[in-house]
Amino acid sequence: MTPSLLNITPELTASVATKSTAVQALLADIAGQWSPAAFANSLGAEDMVLTDLIVKSGLPIEIFSLDTGRLPLETYDLMAAVQQQYGLKLKIYFPQSEAVETYVRANGINAFYESIELRKGCCFMRKVEPLRRALAGKKAWITGLRAQQAATRVGLPFREYDDGNGLEKFNPLADWSEKEVWTYIKRHAVPYNALHDKFYPSIGCAPCTRAISLGEDVRSGRWWWENPESKECGLHVKA
Repeated sequence: MTPSLLNITPELTASVATKSTAVQALLADIAGQWSPAAFANSLGAEDMVLTDLIVKSGLPIEIFSLDTGRLPLETYDLMAAVQQQYGLKLKIYFPQSEAVETYVRANGINAFYESIELRKGCCFMRKVEPLRRALAGKKAWITGLRAQQAATRVGLPFREYDDGNGLEKFNPLADWSEKEVWTYIKRHAVPYNALHDKFYPSIGCAPCTRAISLGEDVRSGRWWWENPESKECGLHVKA
């Protein structure tokens, strides 16, 4: 669905109000019990909901983003909109330049289309390694993951231990539906990526993201040349 197709019903409004209160309570608990905590804002619709809740609550939770170097223009526009609306300068982490240069020289600029191994190698240097630096010294990190997003996220808990990064991981929107996310955004005038209005429900790097058709799975526009079971970049791998 696109935001323009959303029909906000009284039931949706009530559900979002109830869940928002629960998320605010969880975020406050994280800030109090797991400091220092950080929120990894990928600038998707879910992440903008959490950004709005964290900033308006004045919680001491660091908000950072990963700039892979291949993001769509619309994502950079949203970064600027976040600063303008919230007075928030996102803490940006970039991939190590030497790693990118080595990968591209050895494999080519678009090698990620050639195999899952090469694609995941690209994701590692552009996302996973910067994330590890972003989470260094933190006790917890917060994500905008939802259980309904993908086959790889079924049964997603609100809290889990991240063995790879050695800290607690919280998914406050785990039980939210796509309609609930967009209801919150619309009712609170939260800025969002303009690509969502062009049938891009899930947005990552520009070469690995495309629009989808009505009825397609929300993750079908990400790494569309792969099977659904492999569609993760390595940021959210279960042990």
